[in-house]
Amino acid sequence: MNLLNAPLQELAEYEKVQEILRKNAGPVEVTGCAESQKLHLISGLAGDYDVKLIVTYDELKAKEIVQDYSFYDKSVYYYPAKDLIFYQADVFGNRITTERMRVIRKILEDNQITIVTTIDSFMHPVVPLSVYEKNILSLKKGDVTEEAAIAYRLSEMGYRNVSQVEEPGQFSIRGGIIDVFDLTEQNPFRIEMWGDEVDSIRSFDVQSQRSIEKLRSITVYPATEMIVSETVLEEGLKRIEKDAKKNEKTLRDAFKTEEAYRVKKQFEELKEQIEEFKNFCNLESYIRYFYPEAEKFLDLFGERKVGIFLDEISKIDMHGKAVELEFADSMSHRAEKGYVLPGQMELLQSLKATYADLQKKSLMGVSVLDYTKSPIKFVERLPLQVISISPYNGSVEQLMKDLKRFKKNGYRVLVVSSSRTRAKRLAEDITAEGVNAFYSENKDRELQPGEVMTFYGKVRQGFEYPLIRFVVLSDTDIFGAERKKKKKKTSAYTGQKIKDFSELKVGDYVVHENYGMGIYRGIEKISTDGVTKDYMKIEYKDNANLYVLATAFDMIQKYSSADGKKPKINKLGTQEWNRTKTKVRQAVSGVAKELVELYAKRQQANGYRYGKDTVWQKEFEELFPYEETEDQLAAIEATKADMESGKIMERLICGDVGYGKTEIAIRAAFKAVMEGKQVVYLVPTTILAQQHYNTFVQRMKDFPMRIELLSRFRSNTQNKKTIEDLKKGMVDIVVGTHRLLSDDVQLKNLGLLIIDEEQRFGVTHKEKIKRLREDVDVLTLTATPIPRTLHMSLIGIRDMSILEEPPQDRLPIQTFVMEYNEEMVREAIVRELARGGQVYYVYNRVLDIADVAAMVSRLVPEARVSFAHGQMKETELEQIMYDFINGEIDVLVSTTIIETGLDISNVNTMIIHDSDRLGLSQLYQLRGRVGRSNKTAYAFLMYRRNKILKEDAEKRLQAIREFTELGSGFKISMRDLEIRGAGNILGLKQHGHMEAVGYELYCKMLNAEVMKQKGETVQEDFETLVDLDVDAYIPMEYIVNEVQKLEIYQRIASIEGKTDYEQTEEELLDRFGAIPKPAAHLLRIALIRATAHRMYVTEIKGSFGKIKISVKPDAPVKTENLENFLKQYDGKMQFVRTGTPGFELKYEKHGLIEKDEVLLLEKTEQLLCDMEVLF
Repeated sequence: MNLLNAPLQELAEYEKVQEILRKNAGPVEVTGCAESQKLHLISGLAGDYDVKLIVTYDELKAKEIVQDYSFYDKSVYYYPAKDLIFYQADVFGNRITTERMRVIRKILEDNQITIVTTIDSFMHPVVPLSVYEKNILSLKKGDVTEEAAIAYRLSEMGYRNVSQVEEPGQFSIRGGIIDVFDLTEQNPFRIEMWGDEVDSIRSFDVQSQRSIEKLRSITVYPATEMIVSETVLEEGLKRIEKDAKKNEKTLRDAFKTEEAYRVKKQFEELKEQIEEFKNFCNLESYIRYFYPEAEKFLDLFGERKVGIFLDEISKIDMHGKAVELEFADSMSHRAEKGYVLPGQMELLQSLKATYADLQKKSLMGVSVLDYTKSPIKFVERLPLQVISISPYNGSVEQLMKDLKRFKKNGYRVLVVSSSRTRAKRLAEDITAEGVNAFYSENKDRELQPGEVMTFYGKVRQGFEYPLIRFVVLSDTDIFGAERKKKKKKTSAYTGQKIKDFSELKVGDYVVHENYGMGIYRGIEKISTDGVTKDYMKIEYKDNANLYVLATAFDMIQKYSSADGKKPKINKLGTQEWNRTKTKVRQAVSGVAKELVELYAKRQQANGYRYGKDTVWQKEFEELFPYEETEDQLAAIEATKADMESGKIMERLICGDVGYGKTEIAIRAAFKAVMEGKQVVYLVPTTILAQQHYNTFVQRMKDFPMRIELLSRFRSNTQNKKTIEDLKKGMVDIVVGTHRLLSDDVQLKNLGLLIIDEEQRFGVTHKEKIKRLREDVDVLTLTATPIPRTLHMSLIGIRDMSILEEPPQDRLPIQTFVMEYNEEMVREAIVRELARGGQVYYVYNRVLDIADVAAMVSRLVPEARVSFAHGQMKETELEQIMYDFINGEIDVLVSTTIIETGLDISNVNTMIIHDSDRLGLSQLYQLRGRVGRSNKTAYAFLMYRRNKILKEDAEKRLQAIREFTELGSGFKISMRDLEIRGAGNILGLKQHGHMEAVGYELYCKMLNAEVMKQKGETVQEDFETLVDLDVDAYIPMEYIVNEVQKLEIYQRIASIEGKTDYEQTEEELLDRFGAIPKPAAHLLRIALIRATAHRMYVTEIKGSFGKIKISVKPDAPVKTENLENFLKQYDGKMQFVRTGTPGFELKYEKHGLIEKDEVLLLEKTEQLLCDMEVLF
């Protein structure tokens, strides 16, 4: 890149540094640098090295450097240090492993690479590179290998065998198809085998499980850093056992029996885990036992030429000392209590030894100031003269003045802009102002004195080398800090229908629409007269069994109720179930009527039609200091479109905590106020009201609007005045709690009602809200939609916008699920306080919360600890929250009251005590309270030691862990429907009715009633049975996994036409390989059933040579076409008049079973095709 590097050659200091580094004469430091210019200097010197290591002092700075350095070198990667303190967690997110493996992959590929990291990466051991080299799997089309061999290799490489690949680090195998999701790839791979040959390789989409593109070859890298083969595992375990026994004896001799017992117990547990899970246990902290010859990070580069650049040695040194101290402190505490073995205490190399290693390499430091106490002995320190450019903040005058001065003095000026169009425009604008400038993309062009060139790229801040007369300006200097560029969103969210991932297990309760409540007993193959079919077996009262044909699975749903109570099982052959259904149908009818009336009223009642956006609105929106995400923009557009249309708005904004829902509400409120309407912003808690009030006041401070707060924290006089002014129409926006729902609150001209966190309002409040909202626009905001709102949106009674994309700069939350351990708690708190943050400690029992706070104080004496719960006096609670927000409390021990949307960006660690007792959406909302800034946030979900987790709780913690990426509140809510049941869907009265028939069927009935009330024709549902003497089932060897088989059966049962049929066929081919004959028959029968259902057919019975079709007696048959229809069959077709009407066709059979099966299917399809003239 001559454009930037050529001027450096003229710097005497640069020449000197280059010479020292070339001769390997020792470390050298350049001081007097400017922040942004450091990378310019490093990039100029880095050309001689295969591997460039930029070492900095914290994660945030490292990420910043990765962004900025990509201007000079595209192959720059961040290598995060391991978390050595919390390695004992049972589970943690694999974000760090993924980033580290990306770098290891690049090292293995032997490419030129720039790695940005922190000093602690050099302090802990890594597995030797040779181990990684042995654990790479390369496959290409045509390779000969066995499926089992690939599976074994993947397991050894740390991949987890699952039934369906859903996240990185997993693989699955089913009948000749292997799916694997490499940690370092965007999409997983699908390898299709033909015998023992690799037949094809494709990448596929995780969401839909469908293929994307064909590939010739792939390389799969390990999914874990701790790769341990059988022998390494055995050897290591022996070493651990020896050390544990020795340690146990030492502790016993010192009469520390409890600690000695703990050492013994921990070893036994580890051994048990290893035997059960092999290398899937968390063995990171035992690396010294498994690999006594473990390497250092620097050893990974072998003989390659490595250049190390230290960014601010003083800060690096501080960071290194803090890491060393934290580790030593933590380990001594743990060793005393018998939590760790001596070998685990040697996990961290000393800082001194690390510096000694670094000095053996080519090393250069860049600093702003000279650091006299530098731990590295530099052979030479060279001061550099560099000036940082002070920002122009949009002042063209000042910029032109400077550019004219630069040009006059023969400077070379490079203006860097992060957008090509802006760079071109800048060149034109500067020329128009009287200084000649041009745009070029030529990196190797050497600038001449007096030239001003604009160029495409990104530099955080400009800098000037006065001695060589070279200046770099960035568009940030000229226009002020620009908003972050967004990554293109991969795929739009289309609001999928809820997939039925309620995994049906044997023993689950199911509801059959015609026969009622039973117990699912699995899928059975039944052969009658040589014909085999798959049936679902359901057990009813008195051990009676019902066998349901596989194609009729859509008549069955898994039973789910609000509190997971066991339902009453029905008896076959009685009227009991029909009575239950009638009762529920009547009740549902009432609800539907109420819903539809409300909806119809809103649809017909002409709402207020707002005008297009005003100039003020645009100006107001431009003041938003962040980059809106695409989802946010779409939601804003949709909301405004609703307001500008004649209908009354009823929109649900469903977005994760901190995804910018409030901003959507603020813009809608502004639009309403612009047209003289009043806005009510309803929130569930007083503290939230305060926070939103502050946000509104802050955002609207430049506009003449009156915003008031109505809550118990305001004095009576203040509240009284607000209420009076609301009545007179003098208040534009009022933010408040349910105090707003009191009868004395009257509004003169209410135009918009915004409800935040709707799931927090009780039923009575909701009823009041319902009355308040009858003829105003309503915007509901929520992070975990309650099932009712969720389902109503899907039924189409309100519109819904989903925010799935995280805002810029938010990092996923590092989630650890672990057994409760005081040491962990202490360390988590100490670490957070050390970086100047605050901690939430969630303890959900008011009774002894004070004792827990005291316990935290005892563990961390230096922390200021306080506690809060909902039974406190409102004033007391507010005071505590207020102190916490202002940073006067370090650790807040609190019940779940903090889940209601409090936004404190300085709180980045949360510890949840007894996390297995909380509901899923609660856990999720709580976890969303941390990580509101650009620091990495930690969430520790603790559960009690040796407490057998309830299956429910285990599922919950599992789900939270699966969804550690941001933006899964929506998925979680879906899961919550399953785990906690559907909650009180439609008020209390309906609860019992829902219990009686199960959530799914209740919703189905409600949907039908809603349609009926809307005046749409609802066809009474009837079942179409297709029973043909054809083998129709999914063979065992085709889909082995029971859950997937059920999912496919449900997919087949829901085929409604040719398109569905083709899509399902395509999916089977893609996911499971060539379709066996019985499964292909099953697909055809499903299509026959769908076609027949449209023609009011209740049953098709077919044996070789004879097909009988029964039609509903009230079917609207075109009788005038009947005669012609029968004629075309030359007397082989009979019209059945007695009993159930229908047709009977006799034809000549073949005599060979296989051919007869095909003939029977063809004849049935043809018959249905001919019957179309009758309907």
